Amino acid sequence: MNGGWKRVWTLAAALSCGSCAAPLMKLPAGPGTTSVDASEALREATNACRDISTITAEISVNGSIGGRGLRARLHAGLTAPSSARLEAVAPFGQPVFILVARNDDATLLLPRDRRVLEHGRAAEVLDAVAGVPIDATDLRLALTGCPAEARAQEAKQLGEDWRIMPDGEGSLYLHRDARAAPWRLVAAEHRPAGAPAWRAEYRDFQQGPPAAGLPKSVRLTSLDGKRFDLRLGLSQVEINPSLGGDAFTVQIPPGTRPIGFEELRQSGPMASPSGGK
Repeated sequence: MNGGWKRVWTLAAALSCGSCAAPLMKLPAGPGTTSVDASEALREATNACRDISTITAEISVNGSIGGRGLRARLHAGLTAPSSARLEAVAPFGQPVFILVARNDDATLLLPRDRRVLEHGRAAEVLDAVAGVPIDATDLRLALTGCPAEARAQEAKQLGEDWRIMPDGEGSLYLHRDARAAPWRLVAAEHRPAGAPAWRAEYRDFQQGPPAAGLPKSVRLTSLDGKRFDLRLGLSQVEINPSLGGDAFTVQIPPGTRPIGFEELRQSGPMASPSGGK
């Protein structure tokens, strides 16, 4: 198992960590004042994502997980409220992995190693594979830049061009480049109870259909600066395509053997550079 999985992440890997350490977006801080236009700003900032029920995209991934550099290419399909399919594409041959999730039930297939993890919790499987402890719902919201529980009535204004508001256990940062420019959700900090805090940053927004207003560049990073720092580039985006139930199932070939979480974590991308030798 070790050799096959490690070949997965060295297909185009071995980025130096120095190249992964671009500074985070500088966000405003301070008590601010009560915002009277936060609901309108939030409505404008989320106009592009509010009506998305399904989305497909190709995603380039660059960055680091647990101090290891990596590069990968994914095909993604996500459907509200909580279904996801991710395929890690190899330069040739079978996919590196196929992950499907429905609600909180996830299956991960490693076709090249003929190994499978069935019926794991979605957030735990994504954490083991990509280092990011989020489930299918959070992944869809993170990729589209859409909040789940924004409380605009509690928003604060910091200057003319920043609005900050609670969202669940975290905070949203809305910004506009000028008074006449549109409001954008440029960052969201998530501080879930009992889990590491992390941030999503959004840049390079789409200018035309079919995904106008959605971010082309998303950065996901743990706030401790150690667990993960991933930059995602979205392309070939389709909004609300028809995705049948078959998209969120995976056929397990005969002879495929089970793999447990511990083995996956030890030999996956969160493993030490030495590979546990």
